[in-house]
Amino acid sequence: MIREIKRTIPSGYTMILVLLVAQLSLVYVAIRAFQAQAIAVFLVSVFASILVLICWAGFMMVHPNEAKVLQLFGKYAGTTHEPGLRWANPFYAKVSVSTRVRNFECSTLKVNDANGSPIEIAAVVVWKVFDTAEALFEVDDYAGFVQIQSESALRNLGTTYRYEPHEGENVALRSNPVEIAQALVKEIQDRLTTAGVTVIEARITHLAYAPEIANAMLRRQQASAIISARKQIVRGAVGMVQMALEELDENNIVALDEERKAAMVSNLLVVLCSDESAQPVLNTGSLYT
Repeated sequence: MIREIKRTIPSGYTMILVLLVAQLSLVYVAIRAFQAQAIAVFLVSVFASILVLICWAGFMMVHPNEAKVLQLFGKYAGTTHEPGLRWANPFYAKVSVSTRVRNFECSTLKVNDANGSPIEIAAVVVWKVFDTAEALFEVDDYAGFVQIQSESALRNLGTTYRYEPHEGENVALRSNPVEIAQALVKEIQDRLTTAGVTVIEARITHLAYAPEIANAMLRRQQASAIISARKQIVRGAVGMVQMALEELDENNIVALDEERKAAMVSNLLVVLCSDESAQPVLNTGSLYT
């Protein structure tokens, strides 16, 4: 693999002064040699002036959070990250690579979760280039490579986890966003190890059942919510009945046999667990009539 080699190259402002002095000096020498009819000196000074002119092509501007990848006749020669006006060998091919933080949103994908239910899922990925040599030379188009591999990782993540947790399961797409985001970052980063790219963050932005099963799943979620609420109501009602019986017994308010206790428990549970307000029937006679 080709790894990044950091190069320190001269400041462009210093080279402007050097080349300007050299250019003026060579022009002066050429003029003096021509006047003195020193042909050899004249030709050498003209040739040197041409070389200096070629050196003027070595100037380049490096912007903040940008790198210049240098190649000499197809061979990688290094990368400079120092911003400002710089000068390098004019025969270097100079390719700009942005090292800024970038982000993109994966298109909405339809996949089957671990339970086989079709779902729609999309995510946003935040990434940046950390090795310019790998990004340029190890993959053909690193930006497109990141996008395609991110969508592939997202599709694989969607098939690995369930949409919502079942009994005995700890992690699901809907209920564990932090864990799922960490798993998605790892999944994408594993696929980009050869592209010189690091994934900063990845989070799911859209998650829903596919339209063809959305209504059925909504009814199932509503039923699960009702069952869960009923369990909580019954648990609380049983506790209140138990407390009422204990209070009656401790304070010796009334002595109830097992049959009357069963009737009292039944009535209290009906009152506490009913969806609507109970309409009591008052007994004005004996407790046992």
